[in-house]
Amino acid sequence: DHSVDATRNYIKTAQALYPKIQLIDAVGYGKKNALKEGILQSKGNLIITTDADCLPSYHWLESIACFQLKNNCDLIICPVKLSGKDSFYTYLQILEFTSLVASAAGAAGVGKPILCNGANLAFKRNAWLKSVDDLHAEEQSGDDMFLLESIKKRGGKINFLKSESAFVTTKQSNTLLDLLKQRRRWSSKSRFYRDWQLIFTALEVFAICLLLLVWGVLSFYKIGYLYIFSALFFFKYFLDSVFLSTVSKFFQLNNIWLFSFFLSLVYPFYIVFVAVSSMLVKPKAWK
Repeated sequence: DHSVDATRNYIKTAQALYPKIQLIDAVGYGKKNALKEGILQSKGNLIITTDADCLPSYHWLESIACFQLKNNCDLIICPVKLSGKDSFYTYLQILEFTSLVASAAGAAGVGKPILCNGANLAFKRNAWLKSVDDLHAEEQSGDDMFLLESIKKRGGKINFLKSESAFVTTKQSNTLLDLLKQRRRWSSKSRFYRDWQLIFTALEVFAICLLLLVWGVLSFYKIGYLYIFSALFFFKYFLDSVFLSTVSKFFQLNNIWLFSFFLSLVYPFYIVFVAVSSMLVKPKAWK
């Protein structure tokens, strides 16, 4: 995709050991063009995607292929987890990212998929071809979410693969600024979404966070608002912690209740800032 990292060099090195690996220099720039050209030149029935900064599990491809043979899905949402230095900031980021992946799994499990991540995604080639006009090539990101929305709209079969063998691990954002830029990029394409379940969920999360901020500020002026703020904060904290506890073994999380409390303190500021800034300022192009 003509990015400035060393992916191309790694692929050329791998070709010396695995001659069947094909390296295609995309005509256009960016991830979407690279995906499009790769998929159009592919011959297989199942496409599996990941990112340059991801490390797959040893049986990654095997577990996805076996799952597809048993379930014949149009799209498979696969698990992703973060890795990084052992620090307070890293663990909060891991917890926040895990909540997204776990929410994607839960929504898909009840037949209402709303989230996925192109860092670990599998889909039928012909399902992608049917959706190609819905992928908004003019947007720099969204190759995963637009595909999910398109396949869901057609009534395609979408499942989550719950298997430790199917994990890919990606690195954390090194700084808060990098994290905010990434999340703003994800959020900036929301104006194109048409899935009412995703839109309702996003608005619900934003509204709760905004209310927490408003009532938190008003608490300094009137004691009654402090009671309302405290009730909503601890109720949300309790539900979030219980939810994360149910997936802690699969995602290898520790000290859920402690770190969930600290995440709950910063989460409203984080969500409102990302949502508002992504609507006001279009993220810069990235390579």
